[in-house]
This record gives sequence, C-alpha cells and structure tokens, in this order.
Amino acid sequence: MTERENLVIVNPNAGKRRGIKDWDRISGLLDRAGIKFSAVFTGYPGHAIDIAASRIENGYRDLIVVGGDGTMNEVINGIFKQNMYPTTGIKVGMITVGTGNDWGRMFNIPLGYKEAIAIIKGNRSFVQDAGVVKYFHGENENSRYFVNIAGIGFDALVTSRSNRLKSEGKSGSMTYFKTLLTSLLKYRHTRTRIRIDDTEIKNDIFNISIGICKYNGGGMMQLPDAVADDGLFDVTVINKIRKHDVLLNIKRLYNGTIGSMPMVETYRGRSICIESEPMIHLETDGESLGHSPFTFEIIPRSIRVIIGQQGARN
Repeated sequence: MTERENLVIVNPNAGKRRGIKDWDRISGLLDRAGIKFSAVFTGYPGHAIDIAASRIENGYRDLIVVGGDGTMNEVINGIFKQNMYPTTGIKVGMITVGTGNDWGRMFNIPLGYKEAIAIIKGNRSFVQDAGVVKYFHGENENSRYFVNIAGIGFDALVTSRSNRLKSEGKSGSMTYFKTLLTSLLKYRHTRTRIRIDDTEIKNDIFNISIGICKYNGGGMMQLPDAVADDGLFDVTVINKIRKHDVLLNIKRLYNGTIGSMPMVETYRGRSICIESEPMIHLETDGESLGHSPFTFEIIPRSIRVIIGQQGARN
C-alpha cells in the first residue's frame, strides 16, 4: 500500500446490485482518473464498519464509498470505531449507486460516475458534524453514529418496510412512495416526551426528524434549514395529524415548506432525549435500528468528507 492509496469500499447489493453490476465501469473510471486504490466488497450488513475500522488501523486514510446512504453510515461508524487517527484525519468520498442518495444531495455529489469521480479527484473537503444516538434493542442498549438524518416514528416504519423490500430486490422512488402510503394506513400516533437542551415537549407525535443535513426518504426536505457544520441538530416534530392531511401536504416534504404547517414544530439543539409510551422506533441514514428511549448528542465538526462545488450550505 502506498501512503495515500484510497480504500474503495463497495456494497455489491446497493441500488439493485448496481454496486457489482457497474463495478468494472467504476474501477475503469477510477484508473483513468489516476486515482490509486484497493477495493474491498462488503459481504453482509455491518461489514463496512469492520472493513473501515480495520483498514484504517492498517494505515488507510482516504476512503471512497461505492454504495448508498446505508453504506456511508457504516463507513462513518467504522471511522469512529478505529483508534489509529483522529476522525478528521480520515477523508471520505462517495460514488453513489444507492436508491436514496440523500447525503449526496446535501453535498452536490453527482449521480454520474464520471462526474462523482471528478469530485473525488478535485479533493475539496469539508468537515461536517456527526451525531450519535443511544437506543434499545430489546433489553440491550446500543449506539450508532450518523451523518445525515435520524427518523423516529412514521419515518422509521416506512424505512423498515422499504428495507425489507430492498432485500427482495424491490426498490426505487415508486416503491418507496407505495410503502409510504400503505404504512400510513396502519400507523398510530405515539405519546412522546422530548427534551431538547432545556426545552421539554409533550405531545402525541406522528414523526420526529433529527439531523445534520436536509434530505431523507429519496429527496424529502424534512430539515430545510439544516447547516452541516453549525454544531447543532435541526429537529422537525410533526404532531398528531389526520391521515388525509398527510396526503394533502406531501409536496411540503419535498419543497422545504414543511415548517409552515400548523402541526409542525421546529427546533435546534445539541442534546436530545426522547421517551414514549408505547415504544417508538428509529432509523438513521436509512438503516433500521431499535426503539425508545433515545439519547442524541452532536459531535461538532468530526467527519471530513469530499464535496461538490457549492455543497454543504445550499
């Protein structure tokens, strides 16, 4: 390994197996761009965490993710898991082959492989915030780092069902939208207590979005004012809402006007605690995790990423 050789972590199953189907093309474009690299393919959920952590401890400091938001999330968790370098001493670029691509929207990462590789070659870096959430899976408390958005309640239900369909080879925007509609028919509001720094909220909630970036769910803008390096979570709380009002206002999820709805409240904070009765579920960066209670903490300016021009503050 040369000192600055890139480690390319490839999820072969991302984007209806585009990770493996398009790998020869992607690797050829990397070669033609003069980017030195070694590639490793993931074999199971969570594998990218271990790959990133172990290879960083072997000396790699430049990582390229070939996958989607979930693969990026695993690599970020691997960066926090390793003890060789400060987390900001590792640089992460992305070639998107996933179905959601929401982290990339924030940072102007093109969908085209050639264009994404040109961004990596340009090497324009940005140090963004990360979050860590503690949650439960049965009786066991776990934690997870994330760099985009955590969804609690309805988002988590839709993500869980969408991920099951992905495992069956069914994905895409129409599949996600159908899953959203069918989930809406069965979803119930949850009595929840939320503490954001010194502010406490008690209400029946439909959904809570907590994050660093703006987009989730394949382009929904649930945190339209998020700034990725301000040291604060943006929080959008959708309180009890009638189901037909959800359908009538879906466009607001995409155009950034969700905060103008009367049942929506927005906040910012560094530390967040959430309790609920009954328990409520969680997803982060499109990965289904566990259930409440939750504790969130911001980790300011802790992850160095390669971004496109005009990225991060659009």
